Amino acid sequence: MQTKVVKFGGSSLADAKHFKQVADIIHADPARRYVVPSAPGKRHKTDTKVTDMLYRCYEMIRNHEDIDEYYKQIEERYYSIIRELGMDFDFSKELAFVKSAMLHASGRDYAASRGEYLNGIVLAKYLGFEFIDAERAIFFRENGTFDEEKTNSVLGKLLARHKNAVIPGFYGSMPNGTIKTFSRGGSDITGAIVARAVGADLYENWTDVSGFMMGDPRILDNPPPIETITYQELRELSYMGATVLHEDSIFPVRYAGIPINIRNTNAPEDDGTMIVSSTEHYDTKRIITGLAGKKGFSVIHIEKDMMNAEVGFGRRVLEILEDNEVSFEHLPSGIDTMSIVVATSALEGRRERLLNSISRQARVDHVEILDGLCLIAVVGRGMVKAKGTAARVFNAVNRAGVNIRMIDQGSSELNIIIGVDEDDYEKTLSAIYEEFVK
Repeated sequence: MQTKVVKFGGSSLADAKHFKQVADIIHADPARRYVVPSAPGKRHKTDTKVTDMLYRCYEMIRNHEDIDEYYKQIEERYYSIIRELGMDFDFSKELAFVKSAMLHASGRDYAASRGEYLNGIVLAKYLGFEFIDAERAIFFRENGTFDEEKTNSVLGKLLARHKNAVIPGFYGSMPNGTIKTFSRGGSDITGAIVARAVGADLYENWTDVSGFMMGDPRILDNPPPIETITYQELRELSYMGATVLHEDSIFPVRYAGIPINIRNTNAPEDDGTMIVSSTEHYDTKRIITGLAGKKGFSVIHIEKDMMNAEVGFGRRVLEILEDNEVSFEHLPSGIDTMSIVVATSALEGRRERLLNSISRQARVDHVEILDGLCLIAVVGRGMVKAKGTAARVFNAVNRAGVNIRMIDQGSSELNIIIGVDEDDYEKTLSAIYEEFVK
């Protein structure tokens, strides 16, 4: 019998109607044995996610504000789900315990994690599955990093004793027993961790879209879905702004060679996007798999005569960035020039110090910081076999009247990254899309 781990996002569990959809999906396939839920998300555009409500409670407590009335809104979110599902289930003690713990300084991560915890209990009860608190089986080290091997061992043994179970996403525990959360979107990570621990045949990640689109539908004209994408391609697109799946959730399943299927809770008949370790197949008509981009970058531009002949020059410059706790994104360089692309936000409060340190310690002829850069990635496993792909990208951008400020291509030839002015972001994406898709 196959084993599938299924993760449902907040929009898929926002209310009783969505709970019923989720239950139908799970019961439709006996292989869907382990379920990872998020906290209830928005029911409509002006609604508030339960996790955000819990964060708000935490801040109110810190500011010595009374949370009684606000916390009742959180209670009502769960009571309405239980009521509309027709469940005979007294949930008041759980809600009261969470409130009491928050009032007694249990910490920000504890407050943030309770949306998943409470939703997991309700979903397990509704499905008739065992509830397993992630606190018991997902572990972090003293320094706050995720403990992969301990988690895999303990969680795998625990789940082996249960045919079906619900494990809430987003959190685990520290060695001292306190709650620790992953970054936002971390339920995706939990799903992948569970999939690895049980040796799943497939990890299904259910959300409110039918998989990945080739590009941002808010900018591009009806981008087609991506049927199959590799882990490496996904990593490139996620880093550059595609947000269907939390990028860190790739690693547990990639390590175990488990494919991921991105599915739509509201359209379960859609095949979605399959994420695999590797595949030789690609669309020969389009060549590229997807487009993604991100604003908010700056370039530290350095000029120095005979830079290429000076041993250790690059190391000295990068050590200055390290000393200032600034990481670089890309490093396109010439014989006498060096350009370091960094996130603009990382330069806050460090600009003058960086410029002075580079000028003085590296003895450069000129150094300046240029802001307003956006990066656009053209990603595709078919690019390595297709001649002239880069030329098509550059010609398309040129026809759109956009000046390219930076070019970078990885040695794997999986992607081409270009930097353009932020004002040209949408125009550039559309030009490349039209070249390869239309």
